[in-house]
Amino acid sequence: MSAPVARKGRFDVSFTLLLPLLLAAQPVATDSYLPALPAIARELGSASTSLTLFVLAFGFAQLLCGPLADRFGRRPVLLAGLGCYVLAALGGAFAGSVALLAGWRTLQGFSMAAILVCSRAAVRDLYPAHEGPHVMARGLTGLGVVGLAAPLLGAWLVQGAGWRWVMVAMAVYASVLFALCWRSFGETRQPFAAGEGQSSAPRGSARAVFASRSFRAWASVAATTYGGLFCFLLLSPMVYIGYLGWSPAWYGWIPAGGSLVYIFSTTMCRTLLRRYGPVRTVRLGASLSLAGPVIQALGCLLLPLSAVPLLVGHAVYCLGHGIHQPCGQAGAVGDLPHLAGRAVSWSGFGMMMVAFCVGQIAALFVDTRYSNGAWPMVLPMLLAGCVLMAIAFFWLPRLQHHQPSPTPAHPTKEPTP
Repeated sequence: MSAPVARKGRFDVSFTLLLPLLLAAQPVATDSYLPALPAIARELGSASTSLTLFVLAFGFAQLLCGPLADRFGRRPVLLAGLGCYVLAALGGAFAGSVALLAGWRTLQGFSMAAILVCSRAAVRDLYPAHEGPHVMARGLTGLGVVGLAAPLLGAWLVQGAGWRWVMVAMAVYASVLFALCWRSFGETRQPFAAGEGQSSAPRGSARAVFASRSFRAWASVAATTYGGLFCFLLLSPMVYIGYLGWSPAWYGWIPAGGSLVYIFSTTMCRTLLRRYGPVRTVRLGASLSLAGPVIQALGCLLLPLSAVPLLVGHAVYCLGHGIHQPCGQAGAVGDLPHLAGRAVSWSGFGMMMVAFCVGQIAALFVDTRYSNGAWPMVLPMLLAGCVLMAIAFFWLPRLQHHQPSPTPAHPTKEPTP
């Protein structure tokens, strides 16, 4: 099913096409950037600062973009975010210092927040709650396709033209997406109820979001799985390029391979949801999310200089991640259609804060001699797998028991014979 977003007679691109392209703006900004980190460090003296500030800005800006999207609509906030994304990418391409690059990446993190908040909120605007995980799974499959190409393109650009061209490629991608959304993305936010002003917004909305049992549980799934994956994103260049001595071009195949697994996993997620429902599906995902880091940990103990256990474990973790993200992101918004922008923003903020805190702690154990090997990358993923198992097998089943029976919003009379 393709839900039209645009005004009738004016636009011609469906939301099912735009959603994966919008979601994929995140791997374009991160995965294509990973092969450039060592080159940036050699030229400017630091690499992790710009990525860290990007994540911080991405997290905090969602708290602003969610209310803005609920108040003024998805379309204006989305277009503003895409425009700033282009500007920030071009600014980063010409940055002559670490401080300037970090500043432009911070702006890019803000713009990324607007893009993801509006695209995820639009899913809840256009589809009922029970269809949300399926729609998000389709969108994240498309994200995986772009994520597959992004690190390969980034590695090729770094080796052939320099890291600055990676930023130029980001600007080109966002420019094309801006043109598509300008033409094809109409407003999806439902109008306010009678008596509410156009600029008014629900009061006590943050409290209402966190009062939802469903939001707390499913947002925790999304935050935990992303926290583990972010440690891979942050530290894998140092492990594979610095510790194991791989070239940036060879390293580019690792996140690309993870994206290929992710594509398969999000496709499999749709089948599992139809057959088993969200809770049993997430239980399977949690088992995979734990099995992957266990394989990596055994490799660190028994074969510390071999990449094979790290690669296999990463692939297994990505299988679980592709199950958790559609369920967690859609589930966090399912009970809050009137506060979709705020629910999305708080869920995204939680994801980024967990990722930032865990990533910063793990990075403290990486030194120039790589004396701790791959452990700083593996242990946070192992912790994430354990937490996901606890959520899937203990928290989510209790959530089902407290689920109120649905009542129709607009009761109708019984048909008369």
